[in-house]
Amino acid sequence: MVEIAVAQFASGTDKDENLAAVRALVGEAAARDARVVVAPEYAMYTGARIDDSLAAAAEPLDGPWVTGVRAVASEFGVHVVVGITEALAGDDHVSNTLVAVAPDGGIAAVYRKIHLYDAFGFRESDVIRAGDVTAPATFTVDDLTFGMQTCYDLRFPEMTRRIVDAGADVLALPAQWVPGPLKEDHWTTLVRARAIENTMYVAAADQCGRSGSGNSMIVDPMGVVLASLGEQVGTARAELSAARIAEARSKNPALALRRFGVAEK
Repeated sequence: MVEIAVAQFASGTDKDENLAAVRALVGEAAARDARVVVAPEYAMYTGARIDDSLAAAAEPLDGPWVTGVRAVASEFGVHVVVGITEALAGDDHVSNTLVAVAPDGGIAAVYRKIHLYDAFGFRESDVIRAGDVTAPATFTVDDLTFGMQTCYDLRFPEMTRRIVDAGADVLALPAQWVPGPLKEDHWTTLVRARAIENTMYVAAADQCGRSGSGNSMIVDPMGVVLASLGEQVGTARAELSAARIAEARSKNPALALRRFGVAEK
């Protein structure tokens, strides 16, 4: 068994306050025995719009904000997955990046968002550089392997299929799922769909408040919501097991029975 948690809060423009919020939520989850904590996309900085303020707030992976997260992971002895705006050397665009930090403070995995949010009236690509299509970033805790993707990636089922094909048992899914008509329904439906069709766990951590739809949740390989949050700031925890994945894949061997693979466009 690996106990994990999703952390939900409304990130703002004060990076120090955001780091303090992450620390408080990680501490809360660790006190309830969580060993992996998944925090939202853009946890480091969230402005009112996708604009140059994101670029101005960006930091490299060895900058003070990620250094602070590394200290938090070490303090509480847990893995922390969190979304940042990463400065890219020699580039006027920045990266929407996920960093997985290990309990010893080392960086366990890094993922740079591939599918940018150029939808519903937004244009993330005006400021963000899409990540390269590379082998999925993963890290392992005991007998479970975790993969990572970000927010709008959820709308591309082949993305998650590549991650499960890379050996992932759990999908860590930080998001800032912008509210709007039908958006909450899309979020809850798609999170459960990715778990069901891939017979894997999904740990989906969203922002709440003005900038996120909330409804962070942990879903098991049969689509059962094990833990969830509504609109409030806080954490939700669940126990994950390799045995449950094996049981689900025995009942529903969809991965073994499929006839098609995923190819890069």
